[in-house]
Amino acid sequence: MKIELSAASFEAIKLAKEFDVDRIELCQNLEQGGLTPSVGLIDYALSTGLETHVLIRPRAGGFCYNEDEFLIMLREIEYCKKIGAHGVVVGVLSEKNEINGEQMERISDISGNLQVTFHRAFDDTIEWKRSMEMLINFRVKRILTSGVSSNVDSGFIVLKEMVKFAKGRIEIMPGGGVNAANVQKIAKEISPDAIHFSGTTKTLLDEESLFSETILQVDRKKVTRITEMIRAI
Repeated sequence: MKIELSAASFEAIKLAKEFDVDRIELCQNLEQGGLTPSVGLIDYALSTGLETHVLIRPRAGGFCYNEDEFLIMLREIEYCKKIGAHGVVVGVLSEKNEINGEQMERISDISGNLQVTFHRAFDDTIEWKRSMEMLINFRVKRILTSGVSSNVDSGFIVLKEMVKFAKGRIEIMPGGGVNAANVQKIAKEISPDAIHFSGTTKTLLDEESLFSETILQVDRKKVTRITEMIRAI
């Protein structure tokens, strides 16, 4: 069972390296659910030798993208392939909340040897079995999901069903609300291919500044505890 850390800062990248996690999903702006990281952050992550999968998400909100937004996503995928990223993390839906087959076909064609993870846009789809079959046909490597729910606790039963339905044809990776209180139950009862978490805490930055912001900042204690609990299984 692999460990994937959602890394949105150089501090998180350093912790991922220190704790020798299997891979990172590199992003920025976790407060908005994660957006495509900067070129500098991608380069920094790759320089550490970590297996790096880059989130390709041009904006916050839902996952129905117009042609201009989608062309930006394709450019970012091309760049990730060019500089040696290990994979990309995507999610594209139609206006009917179904997998956008035309866009996924174009992503599949352009990705080459990059591993493709379909992220929690999957949880916005209507019929998850049909959605999974589509992603298998598009050679997607894994699905990041909360079991078609807002978090892994609510989607626990469906996550178990997903692993059984997948039958090893595609990896199922629970994520969204993974914490020290539920991670061992997820690992033992669902037996997923990997577990995804961020290990963050809400933190107020630069309180004295006019531009102070509250962000989700990686928490060393949380990362330590969750990784130790997974490895203890």
